[in-house]
Parts: sequence; structure tokens; C-alpha cells
Amino acid sequence: MAVESARARTLTHADPAEVPLQAALDALADPVRRSILRDLATHDDWTRACGTFDLPVKKATASHHFAVLRSAGLIEQRDEGARRLNRLRRSEFDAAFPGLLAATVDRPD
Repeated sequence: MAVESARARTLTHADPAEVPLQAALDALADPVRRSILRDLATHDDWTRACGTFDLPVKKATASHHFAVLRSAGLIEQRDEGARRLNRLRRSEFDAAFPGLLAATVDRPD
């Protein structure tokens, strides 16, 4: 049986189908969060660790942005050793909010 770390136990992932529209819009409204999503959209699932993003914010603020994206059902995260890997939940989010991700992330600011 695998032992889950205390850090991993703090991860909660929202089902995009249960996310209110306002929460999804709020998550997508921030340019830093959109840049995270754009970056994830160009990489394979689980290949981008949180610390590898070039963000114009401090580590604590970046952690907040990842948490907002997770709570809006936009990303899924998992811990692998000391790294926290990310996956864009495009198909799940698109099923809940058709066209919203494309209208915000797939177009330049």
C-alpha cells in the first residue's frame, strides 16, 4: 500500500461540473493564471512541475494561483517526490463550460 504524504493530502480537486460559473470566470480572469494554463496547454500531462513556470510573482503567490486553478477544476496536481506536477483538465472543463477555455486561454491577451 502506498503511503500518501501530508503534503499530498492537502490537495483537493474540484469537479468542473460542480464549479459555479463565477468561480470559473474568476479563475480565468487573472493573467498569471491564464499564462499557467497556456503553458500547460503546450505540454504533455504531468510534465510541468510548479517550480518550472516562469511567473512574475513570488512562490507563495504562485502557490495561491495554482490553488485557485485547482479549485476551479482547471488543473489537476500530483506529487512526485519533491515535485508537484500539473495537468490541464481541458476535456473535463470543456464538458462543463463549452468554449470558455478556448475563448480565454487559446487567444492572446
